[in-house]
Amino acid sequence: MYRFLLSRQWVILTLVSLVLIPVMAELGFWQLHRHERRVAQNRLIEDNLAARPVPVTGLTSPGHTVPRADYWRHVTATGTYDSAHEVVVRRRTDNDERVGVHVLTPLVLADGRAVLVNRGWVPAAADQAAYPAVPPAPRGEVTVTGRLMADETTEASGIKNLSGLPPRQIMLIDSEQQAGRLGRPVLGGYLQQTAPEPAGGTPELIAEPDHESIGAHMAYAVQWWLFAAGVPVGWVVLVRREKHDRAGRAAAPAAPAAEETPAAAGAPLG
Repeated sequence: MYRFLLSRQWVILTLVSLVLIPVMAELGFWQLHRHERRVAQNRLIEDNLAARPVPVTGLTSPGHTVPRADYWRHVTATGTYDSAHEVVVRRRTDNDERVGVHVLTPLVLADGRAVLVNRGWVPAAADQAAYPAVPPAPRGEVTVTGRLMADETTEASGIKNLSGLPPRQIMLIDSEQQAGRLGRPVLGGYLQQTAPEPAGGTPELIAEPDHESIGAHMAYAVQWWLFAAGVPVGWVVLVRREKHDRAGRAAAPAAPAAEETPAAAGAPLG
């Protein structure tokens, strides 16, 4: 009664089922790993935001790549702003998802080195080729507190580093690139300013990163595993149904042949 499993249709169905089971199980583990990474990142953000601020020179230096373990660490820097080399970072959103620019101003430290400070968001100019209206940076010596971030790359951010942009406009924050413009050493990475609050509330400071939501990755993982478990169950149900249908057809009596009428048999009438 199970010889039908050797038919072309059932062989293909069985092979597809055997492929789907490990694929769905692996997709479940992929979502599980994404959930674990999100939980670990949220914990890292929370711990680093809660840590006491340290001098920026203690965590980074010229040419240094900021490791993920130091992302969002609060650091302090004291120096004077170099407004002549200020640039804006295009296509950035504010806390309400409005598109504008981030203001990036070098802060020159006492030893002559500089650190890039992202002072926050301002609206873009109506003419994309024009430099937007940016509130001037404070004059004189200032102490800035901010979250330490790594240099941006296209691979990590998904933002293309376009060429031929208008003067003083960039797409990605790159400390080595800015060091070439400034003609002085620049500490690796940059600061997202958190204090002091700018006068008049502009530029708008960047909000803390989200470290509470974990997404639906765990739910997706369970969903994929249920799908994987359902494939063999569905296969068995189909096999049993096919066997039952074939057994029913085999047990059904053959329909009796219709009796021939005399006319049909060619017998003479009357």
